[in-house]
Amino acid sequence: MGQTMVEKILARAAGRETVTPGDIVTVDVGTAVVIDQNFMHNRMREPKQVFDPDKIVIMLDHIAPADSPMRASMHKAARRFADKHGITRFHDVNNGLGICHQLVADFGYALPGTLLACVDSHTCSAGAFNCAARGIGHPEMSYVCATGQTWFPVCETIRYTLTGTLPPVLNGKDIILHIGNEYGEHAMHNVEFIGDGVAGMSMNARRTLATMCAEISAEFAVFEADQKCIDHVRSRNPDAEFEPQSADPDATYAAERTIDLSVLEPLVAYPGTVVENARPVKDADQHHLDQAFIGSCANGTLDDFEIAAKVVDGHKIAKGTRFIVTPGSQAIFLEAMRRGYVQTLMEAGAVVTNSTCGACCGYSNGILAPDEKCVTASTRNFKGRMGSPEADIYLASPATVAASAIRGSLTDPREFL
Repeated sequence: MGQTMVEKILARAAGRETVTPGDIVTVDVGTAVVIDQNFMHNRMREPKQVFDPDKIVIMLDHIAPADSPMRASMHKAARRFADKHGITRFHDVNNGLGICHQLVADFGYALPGTLLACVDSHTCSAGAFNCAARGIGHPEMSYVCATGQTWFPVCETIRYTLTGTLPPVLNGKDIILHIGNEYGEHAMHNVEFIGDGVAGMSMNARRTLATMCAEISAEFAVFEADQKCIDHVRSRNPDAEFEPQSADPDATYAAERTIDLSVLEPLVAYPGTVVENARPVKDADQHHLDQAFIGSCANGTLDDFEIAAKVVDGHKIAKGTRFIVTPGSQAIFLEAMRRGYVQTLMEAGAVVTNSTCGACCGYSNGILAPDEKCVTASTRNFKGRMGSPEADIYLASPATVAASAIRGSLTDPREFL
């Protein structure tokens, strides 16, 4: 029986010829990503020694720089952990700062055909690079750091064949909102993406889609590796060894679906969830928006800065609306400044912050008050995600968020492009 991409990667990591849905496998982790949250209140028990310091990466991202003595203590513990165990791939505040999933992409840590683990739930972001990546618990990360192993269930896979060309104003966010609306939850299923439509998507767009598969409860989300993917990884990690995995022609799937990207339109998810909760932006209710936000591991890329700058160029942000933009990494921030995107956004009235998870998870740089309404190009829109549980959060693409910031209400970005 043929194997899917995810099954092949799990089988290789488990040292087996094949795996079957229903199996539980112990696997070797190719890359372990440790973040600042691991060091909060001793969530992760420190092992006496690590399995391989060259396979562990440490990143300070959720709140960086620290905003309180507690956070500062977390960062201090992370620095001590890195020094003690000889971990050189350490992204501190002054050394390649960024959101962990963005840095995984920026530095080529996600290797095609391998397995990556991190405690963050959006670890599936690395699936854009043909890497089986998943979030795990803090105690599990302690075990990974000590042994280099963890376990996963082998689940059935749903295959999406993407055809056509995604319209320029649309983003991977619009694709996932379409999938969530049409097909609902994908719990206990992997997701694979193939097709000629993938070739026309940038690596950033693919990563947005892979990241957001966490919001439909997918286990793993993996793209087939094409030359664009391989070139991306090689340019950032030229000495890495990897073997991309493609599905066998006779692989078995729980479902096979086709999406024509060319016919999609801008969507917005209403407050609460992205599952069966989206509608076309052109048909959205016209409430006043107190805040518009672009950022997070899903939409803090250079592509997102570019489209947002194009939308707001020559316009001003609506009165009574805050427009906050957070880059996925300081490297993106710097390049966005070089290209003039930051200037355009700030001249329109936006506030551009340092790279952090901040506003997306309700920690800083854009917390919502009771009864406020926000449209966000981040990852989640459940009650309390970005601050007060009495605030309403709408989820959309960066272009839609930028257009809505200009009008002060949900707006189709095609009106400005």
